[in-house]
This record gives sequence, structure tokens and C-alpha cells, in this order.
Amino acid sequence: QVQLVESGGELVQAGGSLRLSCAASGGTFSRYAMGWFRQAPGKERDFVAAINWNGGITRYADSVKGRFTISRANVKNTMYLQMNSLKSEDTAVYYCAAKSVPLRPPGVGANEYDYWGQGTQVTVSS
Repeated sequence: QVQLVESGGELVQAGGSLRLSCAASGGTFSRYAMGWFRQAPGKERDFVAAINWNGGITRYADSVKGRFTISRANVKNTMYLQMNSLKSEDTAVYYCAAKSVPLRPPGVGANEYDYWGQGTQVTVSS
């Protein structure tokens, strides 16, 4: 059973930066597309970024393009989300997710992912 654990969320001022990490265990991490989603209070879970199995393909929500960078280190079984120029509207719980079928492309729909972490809170103060 794949387990995902996010870390790195905290309170930061607008314009600041954070790096989130997602540590995976219990599966062959390097074969699966993964993604980041976020959910603000009272809102649906939204796509943020996704990456294919080897990092060669990435996708971003329009709202984070140019500010966020997704990456992965398969030797460490870890995925990252570097977030720069943070805005108050980036405040949310951030979740990492993984697909269960190997070598699939990185999708933008939450229903495409089978494993989820517990989430890490990111709060951006203005």
C-alpha cells in the first residue's frame, strides 16, 4: 500500500516562498505520475501541478504558472513543490497524490489519482 506524507507547509508572508515535500513509501515510486492539489475552506479540491514518472512532463494550473515548480527525486522517493511569489489566494491545504497505474501521463483531475496524503497547511498572510 502506497503511503504519501506531505511536509513543509507553514505561515508565510505574501511574496515569500515555501517548498513542500511529499515522501512516498510502500510502492515503486519512480513509475507513477504524481500531482499536487489544494483545497481552501469551503471550496473544492483544485489541481495545482502534476509530473510524470521521470519528471520529463509537467503541468500547471494557470493560477500558479511561473510561480510554482513541481519536481521529483526518484532516488529519494520524494516529490516537491517550490512555491514562489506567494499570494493570499494560495492559502489552502495542499495534498499530494499518486496514480496507481505505472507510466501514465500526469493528469489534472483529482479522480485520476488513487493515493492521497493527509495534507499540509499553507497560510499566506497579506
